[in-house]
Amino acid sequence: MDSHSLYDKLQVLEPREKELDTKERLKAMERPLLTWYSKHARALPWRDRPDPYRVWISEIMLQQTRVEAVKPYYERFIGDLPGIRELAAVPEDRLLKLWEGLGYYTRAKNLKKTAELLVEQYGGELPASYEELKKLPGIGSYTAGAIASIAYGIPVPAVDGNVLRVVSRVTGSREDILKQSVKTRMEEELKAVMPEEAASSYNQGLIEIGAIVCVPNGPPLCSQCPLASLCVARIKGLIGEIPVKTPKKNRKIVDITVMLLWQNGRIAIRKREDTGLLASLYEFPNVEGHLKEEEIPARLGVEEAVIAPLPAAKHVFSHVEWHMTGFWVELEEPLHGDYLWVTGTDLKKNYSLPGAFKAYTKLIR
Repeated sequence: MDSHSLYDKLQVLEPREKELDTKERLKAMERPLLTWYSKHARALPWRDRPDPYRVWISEIMLQQTRVEAVKPYYERFIGDLPGIRELAAVPEDRLLKLWEGLGYYTRAKNLKKTAELLVEQYGGELPASYEELKKLPGIGSYTAGAIASIAYGIPVPAVDGNVLRVVSRVTGSREDILKQSVKTRMEEELKAVMPEEAASSYNQGLIEIGAIVCVPNGPPLCSQCPLASLCVARIKGLIGEIPVKTPKKNRKIVDITVMLLWQNGRIAIRKREDTGLLASLYEFPNVEGHLKEEEIPARLGVEEAVIAPLPAAKHVFSHVEWHMTGFWVELEEPLHGDYLWVTGTDLKKNYSLPGAFKAYTKLIR
Protein backbone atom coordinates (compact mmCIF):
# COMPACT_ATOMS: atom_id res chain seq x y z
CA MET A 1 0.00 0.00 0.00
CA ASP A 2 1.46 3.39 -0.93
CA SER A 3 1.64 6.25 1.59
CA HIS A 4 -1.36 8.10 0.12
CA SER A 5 -3.58 5.03 0.35
CA LEU A 6 -2.49 4.48 3.95
CA TYR A 7 -3.14 8.15 4.71
CA ASP A 8 -6.67 7.92 3.27
CA LYS A 9 -7.51 4.80 5.28
CA LEU A 10 -6.29 6.39 8.51
CA GLN A 11 -8.66 9.34 8.36
CA VAL A 12 -11.71 9.56 10.61
CA LEU A 13 -14.79 11.13 9.00
CA GLU A 14 -16.47 13.65 11.27
CA PRO A 15 -20.29 13.50 11.14
CA ARG A 16 -21.69 16.49 9.27
CA GLU A 17 -24.78 16.86 11.42
CA LYS A 18 -22.87 17.29 14.72
CA GLU A 19 -19.38 18.54 15.44
CA LEU A 20 -17.38 16.31 17.78
CA ASP A 21 -16.77 17.63 21.27
CA THR A 22 -13.24 17.64 22.71
CA LYS A 23 -13.46 14.21 24.37
CA GLU A 24 -14.96 12.60 21.25
CA ARG A 25 -12.31 14.22 19.06
CA LEU A 26 -9.49 13.01 21.31
CA LYS A 27 -10.99 9.52 21.50
CA ALA A 28 -11.22 9.41 17.70
CA MET A 29 -7.43 9.95 17.46
CA GLU A 30 -6.65 6.50 18.84
CA ARG A 31 -6.92 4.22 15.81
CA PRO A 32 -5.28 6.48 13.22
CA LEU A 33 -2.57 7.49 15.70
CA LEU A 34 -1.60 3.93 16.64
CA THR A 35 -1.72 2.71 13.05
CA TRP A 36 0.44 5.59 11.87
CA TYR A 37 2.98 5.12 14.67
CA SER A 38 3.36 1.41 13.91
CA LYS A 39 4.38 2.36 10.36
CA HIS A 40 6.38 5.54 10.91
CA ALA A 41 8.17 5.30 14.28
CA ARG A 42 11.79 6.33 13.86
CA ALA A 43 14.53 3.88 14.80
CA LEU A 44 16.12 5.48 17.86
CA PRO A 45 18.73 3.87 20.16
CA TRP A 46 16.61 4.22 23.30
CA ARG A 47 13.67 2.51 21.60
CA ASP A 48 15.62 -0.70 20.97
CA ARG A 49 15.40 -1.70 24.63
CA PRO A 50 13.04 0.63 26.48
CA ASP A 51 13.92 -0.34 30.05
CA PRO A 52 13.23 2.29 32.73
CA TYR A 53 16.84 3.51 33.02
CA ARG A 54 17.35 3.97 29.28
CA VAL A 55 13.99 5.73 28.88
CA TRP A 56 14.82 8.04 31.79
CA ILE A 57 18.26 9.00 30.46
CA SER A 58 16.96 9.59 26.93
CA GLU A 59 14.05 11.74 28.10
CA ILE A 60 16.26 13.95 30.26
CA MET A 61 18.72 14.38 27.39
CA LEU A 62 15.93 15.21 24.96
CA GLN A 63 14.70 18.12 27.05
CA GLN A 64 15.51 21.24 24.99
CA THR A 65 17.82 19.23 22.71
CA ARG A 66 17.21 17.84 19.21
CA VAL A 67 16.98 14.08 18.68
CA GLU A 68 19.84 13.93 16.19
CA ALA A 69 22.09 15.88 18.55
CA VAL A 70 21.28 13.56 21.46
CA LYS A 71 22.08 10.23 19.77
CA PRO A 72 25.90 10.22 20.12
CA TYR A 73 25.75 11.59 23.66
CA TYR A 74 23.23 8.93 24.65
CA GLU A 75 25.36 6.11 23.25
CA ARG A 76 28.48 7.40 25.03
CA PHE A 77 26.62 7.95 28.31
CA ILE A 78 25.00 4.50 28.36
CA GLY A 79 28.33 2.91 27.39
CA ASP A 80 30.08 4.51 30.38
CA LEU A 81 27.18 4.40 32.84
CA PRO A 82 24.98 1.43 31.89
CA GLY A 83 22.84 1.47 35.01
CA ILE A 84 21.59 3.38 38.03
CA ARG A 85 24.32 2.18 40.39
CA GLU A 86 27.08 3.26 38.02
CA LEU A 87 25.42 6.67 37.65
CA ALA A 88 25.11 7.05 41.43
CA ALA A 89 28.82 6.29 41.90
CA VAL A 90 30.32 8.38 39.08
CA PRO A 91 32.44 11.40 40.15
CA GLU A 92 30.74 14.66 39.26
CA ASP A 93 33.60 15.85 37.03
CA ARG A 94 33.33 12.66 34.96
CA LEU A 95 29.55 13.00 34.75
CA LEU A 96 29.78 16.58 33.53
CA LYS A 97 32.42 15.60 30.99
CA LEU A 98 30.04 12.96 29.59
CA TRP A 99 27.36 15.64 29.45
CA GLU A 100 29.61 18.26 27.86
CA GLY A 101 27.95 19.76 24.80
CA LEU A 102 24.36 18.98 25.82
CA GLY A 103 23.97 22.12 27.92
CA TYR A 104 21.55 22.72 30.81
CA TYR A 105 23.96 20.93 33.17
CA THR A 106 21.51 20.95 36.06
CA ARG A 107 19.86 18.04 34.25
CA ALA A 108 23.00 15.93 34.66
CA LYS A 109 23.38 16.85 38.33
CA ASN A 110 19.77 15.90 38.99
CA LEU A 111 20.37 12.55 37.27
CA LYS A 112 23.14 11.73 39.73
CA LYS A 113 21.16 13.03 42.70
CA THR A 114 18.20 10.88 41.70
CA ALA A 115 20.39 7.81 41.10
CA GLU A 116 21.85 8.16 44.61
CA LEU A 117 18.32 8.40 46.02
CA LEU A 118 17.22 5.35 44.02
CA VAL A 119 20.11 3.30 45.42
CA GLU A 120 19.39 4.44 48.97
CA GLN A 121 15.59 4.14 48.99
CA TYR A 122 14.38 2.12 45.99
CA GLY A 123 16.87 -0.74 45.71
CA GLY A 124 18.56 0.82 42.71
CA GLU A 125 15.41 0.77 40.53
CA LEU A 126 13.09 3.43 39.17
CA PRO A 127 9.67 2.97 40.82
CA ALA A 128 6.85 1.59 38.67
CA SER A 129 4.56 4.37 39.84
CA TYR A 130 3.73 7.66 38.15
CA GLU A 131 3.23 9.43 41.47
CA GLU A 132 6.48 8.08 42.95
CA LEU A 133 8.42 9.03 39.83
CA LYS A 134 7.19 12.63 40.09
CA LYS A 135 8.74 12.91 43.56
CA LEU A 136 12.26 12.35 42.23
CA PRO A 137 14.65 15.26 41.49
CA GLY A 138 14.46 16.50 37.93
CA ILE A 139 11.42 14.39 37.02
CA GLY A 140 8.24 16.32 36.28
CA SER A 141 4.89 15.12 35.00
CA TYR A 142 6.08 14.68 31.41
CA THR A 143 9.17 12.60 32.23
CA ALA A 144 7.26 10.59 34.82
CA GLY A 145 4.57 9.90 32.23
CA ALA A 146 7.13 8.87 29.63
CA ILE A 147 8.92 6.44 31.98
CA ALA A 148 5.68 5.05 33.39
CA SER A 149 4.03 4.50 30.00
CA ILE A 150 7.00 3.48 27.83
CA ALA A 151 8.91 1.35 30.35
CA TYR A 152 6.06 0.05 32.51
CA GLY A 153 3.00 0.30 30.27
CA ILE A 154 1.10 2.42 32.78
CA PRO A 155 -1.71 4.38 31.05
CA VAL A 156 -0.69 7.93 31.96
CA PRO A 157 -0.06 10.77 29.47
CA ALA A 158 3.32 12.29 28.63
CA VAL A 159 2.59 15.85 27.56
CA ASP A 160 5.54 17.82 26.20
CA GLY A 161 5.73 20.75 23.79
CA ASN A 162 5.10 18.48 20.80
CA VAL A 163 1.94 17.05 22.34
CA LEU A 164 0.71 20.47 23.43
CA ARG A 165 1.03 21.71 19.86
CA VAL A 166 -0.62 18.68 18.24
CA VAL A 167 -3.56 18.45 20.64
CA SER A 168 -4.13 22.21 20.64
CA ARG A 169 -4.44 22.14 16.86
CA VAL A 170 -6.58 19.01 16.77
CA THR A 171 -9.03 20.44 19.30
CA GLY A 172 -8.80 24.04 18.06
CA SER A 173 -7.80 25.30 21.51
CA ARG A 174 -6.72 28.94 21.75
CA GLU A 175 -5.49 28.63 25.32
CA ASP A 176 -1.90 29.56 26.13
CA ILE A 177 0.09 26.31 26.08
CA LEU A 178 2.80 27.82 28.29
CA LYS A 179 0.38 27.96 31.21
CA GLN A 180 0.69 25.07 33.67
CA SER A 181 -3.08 24.96 34.07
CA VAL A 182 -3.51 24.28 30.33
CA LYS A 183 -0.95 21.48 30.40
CA THR A 184 -2.56 19.93 33.50
CA ARG A 185 -6.01 19.99 31.89
CA MET A 186 -4.67 18.42 28.70
CA GLU A 187 -3.03 15.64 30.75
CA GLU A 188 -6.39 14.93 32.38
CA GLU A 189 -8.22 14.92 29.03
CA LEU A 190 -5.73 12.52 27.41
CA LYS A 191 -5.70 10.20 30.43
CA ALA A 192 -9.48 9.86 30.10
CA VAL A 193 -9.27 8.58 26.51
CA MET A 194 -5.91 6.85 26.09
CA PRO A 195 -5.94 3.07 25.56
CA GLU A 196 -4.79 1.15 28.64
CA GLU A 197 -3.19 -1.61 26.58
CA ALA A 198 -1.21 0.71 24.27
CA ALA A 199 -0.08 3.58 26.46
CA SER A 200 3.51 3.48 25.21
CA SER A 201 2.66 3.66 21.50
CA TYR A 202 -0.07 6.24 22.12
CA ASN A 203 2.24 8.65 23.92
CA GLN A 204 5.16 8.08 21.59
CA GLY A 205 2.89 8.43 18.58
CA LEU A 206 1.68 11.86 19.67
CA ILE A 207 5.24 12.97 20.41
CA GLU A 208 6.41 11.61 17.05
CA ILE A 209 3.72 13.43 15.08
CA GLY A 210 4.75 16.65 16.82
CA ALA A 211 8.40 16.01 16.00
CA ILE A 212 8.22 15.06 12.32
CA VAL A 213 4.76 16.04 10.99
CA CYS A 214 3.21 18.85 13.06
CA VAL A 215 6.69 20.26 13.39
CA PRO A 216 7.79 22.90 15.93
CA ASN A 217 9.39 25.24 13.38
CA GLY A 218 7.79 25.89 10.03
CA PRO A 219 4.48 24.84 8.52
CA PRO A 220 3.02 21.45 9.51
CA LEU A 221 2.99 18.62 6.97
CA CYS A 222 -0.78 18.19 7.08
CA SER A 223 -0.86 15.97 3.99
CA GLN A 224 1.13 13.37 5.95
CA CYS A 225 -0.80 13.61 9.21
CA PRO A 226 -3.12 10.77 10.29
CA LEU A 227 -5.10 13.26 12.38
CA ALA A 228 -5.77 15.73 9.55
CA SER A 229 -9.48 14.94 9.21
CA LEU A 230 -9.95 15.56 12.95
CA CYS A 231 -7.81 18.70 13.18
CA VAL A 232 -9.92 21.80 13.88
CA ALA A 233 -7.00 24.13 13.17
CA ARG A 234 -6.54 22.61 9.70
CA ILE A 235 -10.25 22.45 8.90
CA LYS A 236 -10.89 26.06 9.95
CA GLY A 237 -7.65 27.53 8.62
CA LEU A 238 -6.21 28.34 12.04
CA ILE A 239 -2.81 26.63 11.71
CA GLY A 240 -1.01 29.98 11.85
CA GLU A 241 -2.87 31.02 15.00
CA ILE A 242 -2.65 27.81 17.04
CA PRO A 243 -0.94 27.00 19.34
CA VAL A 244 -1.07 30.20 21.38
CA LYS A 245 2.05 31.08 23.36
CA THR A 246 2.88 33.99 25.66
CA PRO A 247 5.60 36.09 23.98
CA LYS A 248 9.02 35.52 25.54
CA LYS A 249 10.66 38.32 27.50
CA ASN A 250 13.72 39.93 25.96
CA ARG A 251 16.97 38.37 27.12
CA LYS A 252 19.41 40.35 29.23
CA ILE A 253 22.60 41.20 27.29
CA VAL A 254 25.83 40.72 29.26
CA ASP A 255 29.27 41.71 27.95
CA ILE A 256 32.07 39.31 28.88
CA THR A 257 35.84 39.37 28.38
CA VAL A 258 37.36 35.88 28.14
CA MET A 259 41.10 35.40 28.69
CA LEU A 260 43.01 32.35 27.50
CA LEU A 261 45.94 32.43 29.91
CA TRP A 262 48.87 30.44 28.56
CA GLN A 263 52.05 29.61 30.42
CA ASN A 264 54.70 27.02 29.54
CA GLY A 265 52.40 24.83 27.44
CA ARG A 266 49.45 24.94 29.80
CA ILE A 267 46.16 26.81 29.80
CA ALA A 268 44.40 28.20 32.87
CA ILE A 269 40.89 27.13 33.81
CA ARG A 270 38.91 27.54 37.01
CA LYS A 271 35.77 26.10 38.50
CA ARG A 272 32.64 28.23 38.73
CA GLU A 273 30.70 28.62 41.95
CA ASP A 274 28.30 25.89 43.09
CA THR A 275 25.22 28.00 42.43
CA GLY A 276 23.97 30.18 39.62
CA LEU A 277 24.54 30.03 35.87
CA LEU A 278 26.79 27.12 34.77
CA ALA A 279 27.27 26.13 38.42
CA SER A 280 30.27 23.86 39.20
CA LEU A 281 31.52 23.79 35.61
CA TYR A 282 35.00 24.77 34.50
CA GLU A 283 35.60 27.96 32.56
CA PHE A 284 38.31 30.11 31.09
CA PRO A 285 39.03 33.12 33.32
CA ASN A 286 36.65 35.91 32.42
CA VAL A 287 35.26 39.16 33.73
CA GLU A 288 32.08 41.05 33.06
CA GLY A 289 32.44 43.94 30.65
CA HIS A 290 34.59 44.39 27.54
CA LEU A 291 38.17 45.11 28.57
CA LYS A 292 40.63 46.81 26.27
CA GLU A 293 43.91 45.08 25.49
CA GLU A 294 45.92 47.55 27.57
CA GLU A 295 43.70 46.86 30.61
CA ILE A 296 44.47 43.14 30.72
CA PRO A 297 47.84 43.15 32.62
CA ALA A 298 46.56 45.31 35.45
CA ARG A 299 43.40 43.22 35.74
CA LEU A 300 45.54 40.08 36.09
CA GLY A 301 48.02 41.72 38.45
CA VAL A 302 51.05 41.33 36.18
CA GLU A 303 53.41 43.89 34.71
CA GLU A 304 53.90 42.33 31.30
CA ALA A 305 52.21 39.78 29.06
CA VAL A 306 52.09 38.93 25.39
CA ILE A 307 48.52 39.64 24.36
CA ALA A 308 46.65 38.99 21.14
CA PRO A 309 42.95 39.64 20.43
CA LEU A 310 40.69 36.69 19.63
CA PRO A 311 37.44 36.61 17.63
CA ALA A 312 34.29 37.84 19.30
CA ALA A 313 31.65 35.24 20.16
CA LYS A 314 28.07 35.08 21.37
CA HIS A 315 26.19 32.50 23.42
CA VAL A 316 22.46 32.48 24.09
CA PHE A 317 21.04 31.09 27.34
CA SER A 318 17.32 30.94 28.06
CA HIS A 319 17.19 34.36 29.77
CA VAL A 320 20.68 35.79 29.21
CA GLU A 321 22.82 36.44 26.16
CA TRP A 322 26.59 36.66 26.49
CA HIS A 323 28.48 38.90 24.05
CA MET A 324 32.12 37.89 24.42
CA THR A 325 35.39 39.40 23.40
CA GLY A 326 38.52 37.33 23.88
CA PHE A 327 42.28 37.66 24.35
CA TRP A 328 45.17 35.22 24.19
CA VAL A 329 47.48 36.08 27.10
CA GLU A 330 50.92 34.48 27.32
CA LEU A 331 52.52 34.79 30.76
CA GLU A 332 56.05 34.34 32.07
CA GLU A 333 54.87 32.77 35.32
CA PRO A 334 51.59 31.05 36.28
CA LEU A 335 49.21 33.23 38.23
CA HIS A 336 48.43 32.43 41.83
CA GLY A 337 44.82 31.86 42.79
CA ASP A 338 42.04 29.40 42.05
CA TYR A 339 43.44 28.37 38.66
CA LEU A 340 44.15 24.92 37.28
CA TRP A 341 46.91 24.84 34.68
CA VAL A 342 46.21 22.01 32.24
CA THR A 343 47.44 20.80 28.88
CA GLY A 344 45.18 20.79 25.83
CA THR A 345 44.96 16.99 26.13
CA ASP A 346 43.89 17.23 29.78
CA LEU A 347 41.28 19.78 28.84
CA LYS A 348 39.82 17.55 26.18
CA LYS A 349 39.75 14.35 28.25
CA ASN A 350 39.05 15.38 31.81
CA TYR A 351 37.41 18.77 32.17
CA SER A 352 33.94 19.88 31.16
CA LEU A 353 33.76 23.35 29.65
CA PRO A 354 30.25 24.51 28.73
CA GLY A 355 29.29 25.26 25.15
CA ALA A 356 29.28 28.97 26.00
CA PHE A 357 33.07 28.88 25.57
CA LYS A 358 33.08 26.70 22.46
CA ALA A 359 34.53 29.41 20.21
CA TYR A 360 37.57 29.61 22.49
CA THR A 361 37.85 25.94 23.49
CA LYS A 362 38.39 24.93 19.87
CA LEU A 363 41.40 27.26 19.69
CA ILE A 364 43.10 25.18 22.39
CA ARG A 365 42.24 21.80 20.96
